[in-house]
Amino acid sequence: MTRPDISFSVQTLSQFMQKPNKSHMEAALRIVRYIKNQPGQGILLSSIYNNTVSAYCDADWAACPNSRKSISGYLIKLGYSLTTWKSKKQTTVSRSSAEAEYRSLASTVAEVIWACLV
Repeated sequence: MTRPDISFSVQTLSQFMQKPNKSHMEAALRIVRYIKNQPGQGILLSSIYNNTVSAYCDADWAACPNSRKSISGYLIKLGYSLTTWKSKKQTTVSRSSAEAEYRSLASTVAEVIWACLV
């Protein structure tokens, strides 16, 4: 995946693949039109060598209106280049925003450890 600008929209839309409505088709067409009008977008990799790893994470507490689950997201950079990112609905309902942030941080740290070992 090289288009982080559409990843959240596609992820949200993919939750309704089993029973799509007319509004889901309209949203899919809107995404396709956006991609068609933005052909030069994507991930740019820096040519400057820098081997520092930096990671950022965040959580949106109780963001899903249907299940009240939080959405976690993180990105990991190697130097100035984006290497890994993810946005995912958490598996359990968090009781507070701090708990949702902690879960997001835990998944980010696990991904950084895995990336550094590979």
